[in-house]
Amino acid sequence: MEAKEMAKLAIQALEDKKAEDVKVIDISDISTIADYFIIASGKNHSQIQALCDNVDETLERAGVTMKQTEGYKSANWILMDYGDIIVHIFDMENRLFYDLERIWRDGKEIERDEL
Repeated sequence: MEAKEMAKLAIQALEDKKAEDVKVIDISDISTIADYFIIASGKNHSQIQALCDNVDETLERAGVTMKQTEGYKSANWILMDYGDIIVHIFDMENRLFYDLERIWRDGKEIERDEL
């Protein structure tokens, strides 16, 4: 499956569980670790874990296997690595603190319909 299709599915899964402030950053021209970063926020640990679970279930049904996940238990920042896309799900405090949008500002922030 192409990275764009994976990103669309992940975004839809996040939106289905009411993720907040979903952003997509195209990092394909500046990094080899992935093509897209998808960044989203949840209101509490339960919602953050539900967002993670829904992304994983949705992509798994489409035949995409997660390579690695980090941070599920603490649910402050969950990183989901699917190779071509990396999904970051934050609580509000940690999203502001780590500010991935600023760190990866050389990437191109894109709208969902551009995928």
